[in-house]
Amino acid sequence: MKKFKFYLIGFIPGLILVFFILNKKGASCSGYLPNSRVIAETLSKEFKYSEEVKNVMITNKIDEKFIKDSIITHGKVDFDRSNAQQKPCPAYIITYPEKNPKYEIGFEKCEETMTVNSLKKLK
Repeated sequence: MKKFKFYLIGFIPGLILVFFILNKKGASCSGYLPNSRVIAETLSKEFKYSEEVKNVMITNKIDEKFIKDSIITHGKVDFDRSNAQQKPCPAYIITYPEKNPKYEIGFEKCEETMTVNSLKKLK
C-alpha cells in the first residue's frame, strides 16, 4: 500500500503536467482515428470536380468553400459504402452532418488530387 501511495504522488502531478504542456501545444489524439485521417489526407490534396458535380453545385447554390469547410471537414466517412482498397485511387463517401445527414459526397482520393464524382442533397 505504501508503494501505491508513492506511485500516485508521482503519477498524478506528472499527468497534470503533461496535460498542460500538450494542451498548450495544441496536441490532440483525435487525428489518429480512420475518419479523421481520411479527412485530413483529403483536405491536403488538390480538388477537382466532375461536370455533374459542377452542375449540382450551381443548381443548389453550393460553393467550393462550403464543400471543403463543412461537408468534408465536419462530415462522417461511411466506410461501409466506401471502397478504401480500390487501386490506384480509393473511393469514399462522406455524409454531412453526422446526425440527420443533408448532404452526401462521393470522391476518389489519388496521390496528388481528390476528384469529387457525386454530390447529393438528401431530404
